[in-house]
Amino acid sequence: MQKSPSASSLGPGGLDLAQAFFKPIQNCDPPSSTKRHTKISVIGVGNVGMAIAQTILTQDLADELALVDAKSDKLRGEMLDLQHAAAFLPRTKINASVDYSVTAGSDLCIVTAGARQNPGESRLNLLQRNVALFSNIIPPLAKYSPDSILLIVSNPVDVLTYVSWKLSGFPSNRVIGSGTNLDSSRFRFLIADHLDVNAQDVQAFIVGEHGDSSVALWSSISIGGVPVLSFLKNQQITYEKQTLENIHKAVVESAYEVISLKGYTSWAIGYSVANLARSLLRDQRKIHPVSVLAKGFYGINGGEVFLSLPAQLGRGGVLGVTNIHLTDEEVQRLRKSAETILEVQSQLGL
Repeated sequence: MQKSPSASSLGPGGLDLAQAFFKPIQNCDPPSSTKRHTKISVIGVGNVGMAIAQTILTQDLADELALVDAKSDKLRGEMLDLQHAAAFLPRTKINASVDYSVTAGSDLCIVTAGARQNPGESRLNLLQRNVALFSNIIPPLAKYSPDSILLIVSNPVDVLTYVSWKLSGFPSNRVIGSGTNLDSSRFRFLIADHLDVNAQDVQAFIVGEHGDSSVALWSSISIGGVPVLSFLKNQQITYEKQTLENIHKAVVESAYEVISLKGYTSWAIGYSVANLARSLLRDQRKIHPVSVLAKGFYGINGGEVFLSLPAQLGRGGVLGVTNIHLTDEEVQRLRKSAETILEVQSQLGL
C-alpha cells in the first residue's frame, strides 16, 4: 500500500522514466548524505488523524508522511485522496500501511488511535481497552523509530501519555501529550473575544489535566505584555471572580459543545497538533502547555504523572518546563489535578 499504482517505472519493461527524463549536469557530486529528511507518522486515520495529516501537508512540515490504521480500505482511500491533491500542495511523499514498518525512521510519531466508548461503558473500562490497544501500537513505533518523538493525542491524553512512556522505554523528554495546548487556545480566544483584541496578543495558559480538573492560570495572564489582574488592581477596577470562573468553564465545555453540534472535534486539534509538530521539528523552542512528566514540579511528588505544564519544545522534545509563578490557590488546584490523574492510573495496575 506504500505506493499508488503510478510510479516512475512506467516505460517499456519497467523503464525508470525519471532516469531517462532528466540528464545530469557534468562534474556534479552525488546528493549529500547529510541532507535533512523529515518524516512524520500519524497513527489513526479518523477525523482527528486526518485533520492533523491535512494540516501537516498544507503547512509543509514533512518531506514524508506515513499513515497507519487497522482499517485497510479506509486507510488506502485516505492516502489516495491526499495523493491526488499533490498538484496543490508542497511536495510530500505519502505512504500508508496497516504494517508499522511503514513508520520506520520517523522523526515524529503522532498517535490519535483510540477505542470508542460503548453505550453504558464506564470510563475506566474504556481506558483499559485503550491501554490494551496502545500495547499493540507503541512498541512497534519504538522498534521502527527508536530516536523519534512520540506525540500522544488520544484521550484521556494524560494517562495514555504515561502509558506510552512506560511501553516505549523512551526518555521522558521524547514522550509528550497534546494536553491543554488546545484548551489554552480556546482560553485565549475567549479572553480576546471578551476584550476585542487579537488572540495572538493574549498570553494565557490552562494547565493540569486535559479535562474537568484543569487549572486556569489567571495570575499570569497578560495582553500585549500587560499583566491583566495587576492592571485591574492598580487601576482600582473591580471584577467578579465568577466571571473568570465562567470563562474557564466555557473552555472546559467547549469541546462538548462542538461534539454535540457536529459529532466530533477535528479542525482545532488538527491545527493545535501541527503547531506542536512545527515547534518540535523546526526547533522553534516555543512555550506550549503540553502533557509532560510533572513529578517534582510545584510539589507534585505523589507518583509519576503526566499533566500539562508550560514547556519549551524543540528538536530534542521537551527542553524544560517554564518556571511560572503560581498563586497558592493555583498550586493547590494543580496538585489536586495531579491526584485525579494518579487515582485513575492506580486502577490500571500498570
